[in-house]
Amino acid sequence: MKMKTALLGAVASMAFAPAAFAERGSDGNVKVLYSQAVSIMNAYLSSGTKDVEVGSLVLEPLAGFDEVGAVFPRLAAELPSFENGGISEDQTSITWKLKEGLLWADGTAFTADDVVFTAEYCMHPEGGCAQLAKYEGVKSVEAIDPLTVKVTFTGPKPNPFTAFVGSTAPILQKAQFANCLGAAAPTCTDANFMPIGTGPFMVTDFKVNDSVELAANPNYRDPAKPTFATLSVKGGGDAASAARAVMETGEFDYAWNTQINPELQAQMNSGGKGKFVSGFGTLVERIEMNMTDPSPDLPEGERSTAKHPHPILSDVRVRKALSMAIDRSLLVEVGYGEAGRATCNLVPAPAIYASPNTDCMMQDMAGAKALLDEAGWMVGADGIREKDGKKFKMLYQTSVNPVRQDFQALIKGWWNELGVDVELKSVDAGVYFGGDPGSPDTFQKFYADAEMYANNFDGTDPEPYVAGYTCNKAPSPENQWQGENINRFCDPAYDAMVAELIQTRDEGARAALIIKMNEMLTKDTYTIIPLVDRGRLSAHSNTLGGVVLNVWDSEMWNAQDWFRVK
Repeated sequence: MKMKTALLGAVASMAFAPAAFAERGSDGNVKVLYSQAVSIMNAYLSSGTKDVEVGSLVLEPLAGFDEVGAVFPRLAAELPSFENGGISEDQTSITWKLKEGLLWADGTAFTADDVVFTAEYCMHPEGGCAQLAKYEGVKSVEAIDPLTVKVTFTGPKPNPFTAFVGSTAPILQKAQFANCLGAAAPTCTDANFMPIGTGPFMVTDFKVNDSVELAANPNYRDPAKPTFATLSVKGGGDAASAARAVMETGEFDYAWNTQINPELQAQMNSGGKGKFVSGFGTLVERIEMNMTDPSPDLPEGERSTAKHPHPILSDVRVRKALSMAIDRSLLVEVGYGEAGRATCNLVPAPAIYASPNTDCMMQDMAGAKALLDEAGWMVGADGIREKDGKKFKMLYQTSVNPVRQDFQALIKGWWNELGVDVELKSVDAGVYFGGDPGSPDTFQKFYADAEMYANNFDGTDPEPYVAGYTCNKAPSPENQWQGENINRFCDPAYDAMVAELIQTRDEGARAALIIKMNEMLTKDTYTIIPLVDRGRLSAHSNTLGGVVLNVWDSEMWNAQDWFRVK
């Protein structure tokens, strides 16, 4: 582990070298298009990638992950290691030294107290922190002095780079969020929409599910950056129109997540105004099975909660049959081509953590039908299966996106062939991934039987990702419908493995645990039905320089280094 940490530090110390810049703000405006509109700028109150990434232009962590997944310091003066004493020999603590002279965008000093407060904010027992898994195993966070923070763990923690690392774990300004702890967190709209940060940009205007206007942070630590004076983020539309706005019309400089089929990609490449950038990381398109009952007949506050198990999907045989009916290779062909790979895994990479399981690769319609028969769901006179007088009906939802609607249509057809009555629902992506506790249509609230989306973990260690499926991280009214455990999976044996993983030092043993947890969620219980290991695909104009795609952290990770190609 010491060798691995030293290697990460060596890789991270290699400075990224963009083109030389004249001065801050010299390149005017840069226009960014997110087909999923931004709903909030506070990553702790949203599991939506679009919110986390745009928020990362303002709010920063102590360290991030670079384009190869190595940890590098952002607000920290150096990366803690065994060699510099930052990581204790028994691995029960990590000490961060902050860069001197750091200022918030409002000109006030950034100190260790802000870091301590951020941990209190996310770990508050009455709060609804969407990134709580980042703080798994954290016992305490204390300010040793204004520039030193010590994080103590509940036991040895071989991977200490979780809390305050990556775009999903940024630092909040204590002065701005002091009255936003616990249940009050979602009520602080001014702070959540226009946070004061240390990043290269600051928010000047925010329109929910529409647009964000940002200006160069006058107190950013590098006086020559960012070279763009302003950055405009427009949200909404769809992936195809977003790609077209860069590749063909040149209306925008950068388009995020241009999830379009291979034929359309080839067509747009001939536009001559931009280029696609792509890369494989850990992004998996999957179907989540709701382990709880989303019926609207239940009282509000009890739908999709542990109080009521799902009346149909609680049977593992049913979930397995629904998975067996899917032809994943056809989904890849239709939706992604070479930018996708069929997968049975929630964790597809790095290779050491990927299960060899390929059981789901071949569609088995006959086997799926037999399994439903075994479970007591027999085909009725109308062709719909039923059991004990109850029809097999499902609501299957996802976000508005051409590829996802193609997937919905195909999967509905296969499930119809099984004898399942399937209703499709598509929700505006800004709402679906927005995290608004008052909305019935968020993927966290999960008022459907099955839902489809993709997400991933930052960095190259899946520990916080798999830790997100413990019982206490299920979204519910008690945590403002936040939490990573979207399908409400709950198994004490799984929770015990998470606790073991956090303190397991041997890399091989860690990998074995992660594979076992992955298979518990997918192969053993079919709580999650992985479909496609997706490559990231975004587009930028030929006049935007400095872009380096990062599949291990926010795509906005080096926006301070972007410049206008003259």
